[in-house]
Amino acid sequence: EHLPVALPEFLNDKGDSTMIFSGTTVVDNNTSGLCEGKDCLVAVYTAHIHKNGEGLKQYENLAYSNDKGRTWKQYDKNPVLYIGLKDFRDPKIFWHDATKKWVMVLVVPDKFKVQLYESTNLTQWKLLSEFGNTGDAAKIWECPDLYQLPVENEQGKKKWVLSLSGSHPAGPRFVGMQYFVGEFDGNKFIQDKNQPDTSYVEYGKDFYAGIVYNHLPAEDRTVMIGWANNWAYGNKIPTVGYRGAMSLPRELSLKKVGPVYKLIQKPIREAVALRDEEIKEAGQAAGKQLEIELDLAADTDAGIKVFKSGDEETSIGYNSKTKELFIDRTKSGKIDFHPDFSSIDRVPVDGKDGKVHLHIFLDSPIIEVFANEGEAVLTETAFASGNDFKIEPYGNTTNLKVWKLKSKSK
Repeated sequence: EHLPVALPEFLNDKGDSTMIFSGTTVVDNNTSGLCEGKDCLVAVYTAHIHKNGEGLKQYENLAYSNDKGRTWKQYDKNPVLYIGLKDFRDPKIFWHDATKKWVMVLVVPDKFKVQLYESTNLTQWKLLSEFGNTGDAAKIWECPDLYQLPVENEQGKKKWVLSLSGSHPAGPRFVGMQYFVGEFDGNKFIQDKNQPDTSYVEYGKDFYAGIVYNHLPAEDRTVMIGWANNWAYGNKIPTVGYRGAMSLPRELSLKKVGPVYKLIQKPIREAVALRDEEIKEAGQAAGKQLEIELDLAADTDAGIKVFKSGDEETSIGYNSKTKELFIDRTKSGKIDFHPDFSSIDRVPVDGKDGKVHLHIFLDSPIIEVFANEGEAVLTETAFASGNDFKIEPYGNTTNLKVWKLKSKSK
């Protein structure tokens, strides 16, 4: 069911327009005193105040719903947090059970600072600490998040991860995501000394502003979803009716490699429910929505071409000399809508037992590639203009399987 906009833009008491920027919705067990029953939904978001297209200031507002999000009321004592800055945004809130309080993570974008605040009632916030002076600061920081992840190869161990959006490994013309691994004691996040200054969530051009879900069922997992686009060309993409879409949700964990903890990202396990029929002649499959698994020989160049129609193709392949997985969208179809779109994007990947395993999801125009059980990920868009949408393996590939994907509406 398509419901109306929950929190629309509005005019404040001075006649300035208030846009609703990003934030968080949580289930509040009435710590706020705003719930009519035992719990309600509370949203804390960035209010972006602007006039004649010029941003004036940003602060954090609160809204709440007592009917499962169908209607919302603005808190009558907004803003709940304002420190007098023009840019101060993207609150992510979670309940920290060890200290029995709410924690808010947000950014001062142009100062490359993450600030942490605490509250017992969601309406009054106190500064705890700041994190910064590290990482990639070539582009403003946005959309921070803080969460705990299990370590796959250290049984029972968990580490805290602070992720945020900003520059891309290809340079500050593009946006991307980075993460830091360390400890959080309820007051301060400290990065582990063995971690590199900068670790990127992925090397694809089209995954940004990833945030993890709150209040998942009791099973122990953390799931992230992101925006499958890039600000470098996002307002020019050749689409009709929309300018961006969300990625497939992905499950997160960590793996210790030497002294360093690395982020592992896998397709959400529920994605298997999207499978329709398996295509028997997999090497001759075609379609805009497909799930593909295959192995590439790590000692030779190999891969698979997707969205192939005539001279158009997007190549997903492995370079055995450089030990890099890549997506080449230089011949992917509509590429001339922006000079920064056409690209070959790469991520380092080592072979395992002589192979590189790929798990690919195609949902035109989005391509998501998970390598070696989530050790590396590439998310890209490709705007094919042909009609065939064939796939074509090349080089030494084995164990190819292809499934058609059902529409989410079915």
